[in-house]
Amino acid sequence: MMQGFINKAIQCFARDMYGDGLWRQVTDRAGLGYSNFEAMLDYPPDVTDRVLQELQSHLGKSRETLCEDLGTYLVSHPHMEALRRLLRFGGASFEEFLQSLDELPDKARLALPEITLPSLSVRMIEPRFYCLRMGHGLPGFSLVMMGILRALADDYGALVLLELLPGQTTDEIHITLADAEFSSGRSFDLSAGRQVAHG
Repeated sequence: MMQGFINKAIQCFARDMYGDGLWRQVTDRAGLGYSNFEAMLDYPPDVTDRVLQELQSHLGKSRETLCEDLGTYLVSHPHMEALRRLLRFGGASFEEFLQSLDELPDKARLALPEITLPSLSVRMIEPRFYCLRMGHGLPGFSLVMMGILRALADDYGALVLLELLPGQTTDEIHITLADAEFSSGRSFDLSAGRQVAHG
């Protein structure tokens, strides 16, 4: 039932970032006949494609930029704090977080058993240079991951360089950690439920 979660995430992204009015225009133009998705329901893949196409048209953005923006939203928006916390539990530093990404699909299934994320495999090529390999199966997932990685790097206060290399059966993101302590980032306490942003 991945399509329901994907569509709900797109809906939350569009409404939180651009307002209810734009979202209704998008769903109307997509010819859905409704404007609210249910995360636990499945939808035909063409519904997702039509919604993304209309969002692209309304916002004047490419599919690549839109998917990366969605990834950034999933980590940085206050309404997505639960997902941010799930990801931040991966480690005390951005490098530790990277090394824990292999476990993300299993963690996601523990939180939401209906979710099946593409396989993730991380390896360190050399100090501060990593390769994240992702299986296909979820359209746009690699681009969303690019946005998630950028947002998490900011969250940790790290400066990273990312390069997406699409493949026939797997995609790779090359991650260069330019500066692990570029800025103070956002505070995070594993034992606390409240975070305070640094200036």
